[in-house]
Amino acid sequence: MKKVYLIHCWGGDSEGEWYNWLKEELARKDITVYIFDMPDTNNPKIEEWVKYMEKNIPTDSLDEETYFVGHSIGCQTIMRFLEKLPKQKNIGGCVFVAGWFDLMNLNPAEIAIAHPWINTKIDFARIKRHTDNFTAIFSDDDPVVHIDESKKFKDKLGAKIIIKKKQGHFDSIDKIPEILKVIK
Repeated sequence: MKKVYLIHCWGGDSEGEWYNWLKEELARKDITVYIFDMPDTNNPKIEEWVKYMEKNIPTDSLDEETYFVGHSIGCQTIMRFLEKLPKQKNIGGCVFVAGWFDLMNLNPAEIAIAHPWINTKIDFARIKRHTDNFTAIFSDDDPVVHIDESKKFKDKLGAKIIIKKKQGHFDSIDKIPEILKVIK
């Protein structure tokens, strides 16, 4: 049975943005969706968020019917979680919404929080061992994620890139239908 783990954005929670819409749409297709309330959401730390996923997602339940959807820092968290999985674990794929390796227009406090996320290397080869199905969705007017981040996702993960118009950071919209095309 298909299942989806959705990891929310920095400062977000399980009820925010387009998450409830996605959960309802996937439930209509008999797909189970897990959306966590990540720890210390206003001051996210790599170790805490990845450990939270490790604690709440049974590794033995991961298979090719498992998908991950991340929003913003949730994308980074998913990649860092996948890095640590045993080699033989294959998943169905990942959808990254407003994902990033670098950010813009942050205030000094935000820069301090983002610094470890931006500067701690990610082993993309290890991530790609688990799936070759990556889709990354960006907006042409995102105030914190430059459109050039899309090229990084294509180069580093071979992700299929979708650029949407005037969606900001995808935090004021109520649906992203393109996600449903990936999780069939």
